[in-house]
Amino acid sequence: MEKIAIITDSACDLTNNIIDAFNINVLPFRIIYKDREYRDGVDIDPEYVYNSLKTEQPTTSLPSMQDMYTLYERLVYEGYTHAIAITLSSGLSGVFNALKLVSHEYKDKIQSCIYDSKSISLGEGAILQEVGKMVKDGVKFDDIVNELPNLRSKIKLFFVFETLEYLIRGGRIGKVSGTIGELLNIKPIVSVGDDGKYFTYAKVRGRKQSLKKIIDIGKEMIDKNCKICIMDGQAKAEAEKIYKSIKEYSDKLNKGCVELLGTISPVAGVHSGPGFVGIGAIEL
Repeated sequence: MEKIAIITDSACDLTNNIIDAFNINVLPFRIIYKDREYRDGVDIDPEYVYNSLKTEQPTTSLPSMQDMYTLYERLVYEGYTHAIAITLSSGLSGVFNALKLVSHEYKDKIQSCIYDSKSISLGEGAILQEVGKMVKDGVKFDDIVNELPNLRSKIKLFFVFETLEYLIRGGRIGKVSGTIGELLNIKPIVSVGDDGKYFTYAKVRGRKQSLKKIIDIGKEMIDKNCKICIMDGQAKAEAEKIYKSIKEYSDKLNKGCVELLGTISPVAGVHSGPGFVGIGAIEL
């Protein structure tokens, strides 16, 4: 009989309730300052990160290899026969490759599928929730694995940043135009491509117009029969306004598929900086 474990990293931005409901094993990224180090979402919160950015820019690192080995040892001990891991995009992090190496060492004990979400945050989390539901419903390992590409294809992400400064510092800028746009007050709407890297989806001038564009995109996605999820990084009031506007539009169409999820993880905050708002569109 199959006993399937679910594994992910802390960039998935799932709430503790969802993590507990589906028994998801979360490997925390590390947030590193000059004289101290924290485990993402374990002993550091987003507010600490945003407040510290005023005086110090931390770096981030993969979940430790020891954490990965310890997890697999525990899964073997607890009698798991299979594991499905959904990771942050390999275009943004090395966690996919690291976990694949560790899982290979346990291939004779646990059959693993290490799957690159080619996404982040809401996108990664949406795949995990569907995997959790299938595991809970008793769907076979091979059938879940075969469904993963379909799940991934249904998700689109759109982000707006107060400044691109932190993406540039962290080397996560990808195909997004940076410095010149900052000088001209261009606020790109950033999305994640099929390669799992950031790219400029649209360009607008100024913060107000960028938030309006996010609302317009949300409404377009509602028209395409998508569920909309909204998160923020120290931009709660703006996220709430976006939620209200998209929800009013959705309610008029009797869709009822808009959700305000709260704050992104501390590790995501390091690279986004304050003033981040993101929406995920999940095809229903």
